Amino acid sequence: MGTPELISPRSPRVAAARRLARRNFRGKERRFIAEGPQAVREAAAHRGGDGEPTLIELFATPEAADRYADIVEAAHAAGARVHLAGDDVLADVSQTVTPQGLIGVCRFLDSPFQEILDAKPTLVAVLANVRDPGNAGTVLRCADAAGADAVVLTDASVDLYNPKSVRASVGSLYHLPVAVGVPVEQAVQGLRDAGVRILAADGAGADDLDDELDAGTMGGPTAWVFGNEAWGLPEETRALADAVVRVPIHGKAESLNLATAAAVCLYASARAQRPRRAPGA
Repeated sequence: MGTPELISPRSPRVAAARRLARRNFRGKERRFIAEGPQAVREAAAHRGGDGEPTLIELFATPEAADRYADIVEAAHAAGARVHLAGDDVLADVSQTVTPQGLIGVCRFLDSPFQEILDAKPTLVAVLANVRDPGNAGTVLRCADAAGADAVVLTDASVDLYNPKSVRASVGSLYHLPVAVGVPVEQAVQGLRDAGVRILAADGAGADDLDDELDAGTMGGPTAWVFGNEAWGLPEETRALADAVVRVPIHGKAESLNLATAAAVCLYASARAQRPRRAPGA
């Protein structure tokens, strides 16, 4: 059996993948790019709510196909179309300076907001007007690590499928439901109606996270609302919350960045929600 030929840089398949760098084309095709072995491996193993595979196409250099033969095999098993491609094709399609030899084309995988509500979530991260794609992906990763049930991106937030968001999530995009394009008022009201307490994270909040933990008020279902990296949450959004909570600064730092503050808040809720073990258990 001969070695498959490299796909031509002028192939329509390459042109279609290249266009996924643009948000309007991603939205039209409902497809996005996943780069690198970790993201492609996760995509190959993932199936959407309809049971269909998420990974639909894979471009791999011959060297990467050899090094990550298990990923190529998983892509084949998922029914993805696999192309051997030269470095020029990977550089053309990639959104990184140094492509890692594997680029997947994936189907959109966001969930309807109502499905998230119907699942009775106990910990949710709501990104309100978060514009930086790296921050959005990192908060998604933090939510996944903290055991959150879902993430909601409001209609004023960055595109979930921005290549930087996908890379920053480091595979967590495939691990928990994410709703997109939800107006913040709808997100807050829907979660509140589902029995979830709404906490807005803000450095100028009236309530201190340590005090909330000491008071034992954080053990119930909770949604954290995180705002824009530069100017935080507007007053009208803070007014929607049941409490506006600040992460205490015990040292001399001026503030915490969005992803760090989100990690602290989400882990605080996760710890408060864990059932306490009896001594010696």
